[in-house]
Amino acid sequence: MTRKPRIAVITGSTRDARWNHVPADWITARLQADGRMEAELLDLRDFDLPFFDEAASNLWAPSQDPRAVRWQETLAEFDGYIFVVAEYNHSITGVLKNALDQAYKEWNRKPAGAVGYGGVGAARAIEHLRGIAVELQMVPLRNAVHIAAGTFMEVHPLGGQEKPLAEVEDAIGGSADAMIEELLWWAEATMAARAKSA
Repeated sequence: MTRKPRIAVITGSTRDARWNHVPADWITARLQADGRMEAELLDLRDFDLPFFDEAASNLWAPSQDPRAVRWQETLAEFDGYIFVVAEYNHSITGVLKNALDQAYKEWNRKPAGAVGYGGVGAARAIEHLRGIAVELQMVPLRNAVHIAAGTFMEVHPLGGQEKPLAEVEDAIGGSADAMIEELLWWAEATMAARAKSA
């Protein structure tokens, strides 16, 4: 490879009371410490995306809203993505679904990983995310990080005392390592394939 894969970590919540930034910062720092990929956090709060209201997907017609165009141009700079997933009523958040819908071409042929949290570690939401990723012609990864049950309550304010994720590395670190290895493999493979077809 001529350059390191560039990975975007995308927050999945914009609520004032969100906890999403904690695992987002944790996985971003882990990718940066690994050193084999460049990692950048994309906070959906910083993009002010409207509800999708274009004539069609940007696969078929250029988007008109400059906020959507800015989002697409930002996504195009990356070779893979990790979504930080909060589970709302057995699925992903509305703000994350909207962010996914605001682009199409930019997602194509790139890997998609996930870090989820909640009672079941956002397992149901991540399964929904994988189906969406397939439709967007992404490569959804098998491995994910699920911060679930007792581990979740140990670090989340709902458990009575918020702690850093470093306190539960024994429970979630192995999953993160497995996901990062898979992400790197697919990022390099899809980068090579995209370069060949360019």
